[in-house]
Amino acid sequence: MSRIVIFGAGGRAGQQAVAEAARRGHEVTAVVRDPAKHRAPDGVELVAGDVTDAASVAALVKDQDAVISAAAVYGADTDPHAFFTSSGRALAASGAARVVVVGLSSLAPDATGRPLRDAPGFPAEFRPFTAAHAAGLDLLRASDLDWLYVSPAGDFDHGGDRTGRYRVAASGDPEARVSYADFAVALVDEASSPRHHRKHLLITGA
Repeated sequence: MSRIVIFGAGGRAGQQAVAEAARRGHEVTAVVRDPAKHRAPDGVELVAGDVTDAASVAALVKDQDAVISAAAVYGADTDPHAFFTSSGRALAASGAARVVVVGLSSLAPDATGRPLRDAPGFPAEFRPFTAAHAAGLDLLRASDLDWLYVSPAGDFDHGGDRTGRYRVAASGDPEARVSYADFAVALVDEASSPRHHRKHLLITGA
């Protein structure tokens, strides 16, 4: 079994990753900003931490086999660019054995090789958030980490159940969907895998 620390454990993807890792018997540390506002499955250690703070990240990833970062900010009164660049730097400097980051399909190419974010009709209001994610991904690419950037090939199926199955997609597809629970299966598979990647992995439903 692996020792896995999960940042953003209070969000939708993070909660499912915690549940999936705990289900498999991994030793899980769930990181949130305020533990008093959250609950964790039995056997999971719930701790306070900040993925944008290098000292906090370094302390939490010490002696862990893998890190999953599902942490994100979006919307009014947030600064996604500052968040994803700060978290990218903190993870890059952490010395973690393996880092799996939840990302965006819009940074992946479609079947023609064109990035989804450059497709006609891509919503202008999403461009700053997409650019913020891209800046964080660039920091991973420049690091010495064993990293993997994992995103749904299109979007999440918000009402989907856990089937335990998923597929790795060859390209992004705006129509593709995967449930949060099945996406978590992929995250934990990769966090506990001996493979080395340093790439963007696209996940869709089976």
